[in-house]
Amino acid sequence: MFARSVSIRLKTNGVAEFTRLIENAALPVLRKQKGFQDELTFVVPGGGEAVAISLWDEKQNADSYGRNAYSDVLKALGRVVEGTPQVRTFEVCNSTFHKIAAPVGV
Repeated sequence: MFARSVSIRLKTNGVAEFTRLIENAALPVLRKQKGFQDELTFVVPGGGEAVAISLWDEKQNADSYGRNAYSDVLKALGRVVEGTPQVRTFEVCNSTFHKIAAPVGV
């Protein structure tokens, strides 16, 4: 399983709109992507920063989303995002929710 972590600076007073856009614009796109498993979105108290973590069955599906549909999601969030979000990809080594064990050798 793989995770895409997106760190986002939010515009002032943008949390409510950000939350609405995640629910109404980002999640419908994510749910249509091959291999998409889950999305977790966090907002720092005070609302200046958010982190969105999407979980994927395979790295190639996470990468495909990053090359294709991600730009549409980013465009939809544009009115509440300040600057360029930072994207990182991780291999998931443990999850109690998804019942994943660490890969051999980690």
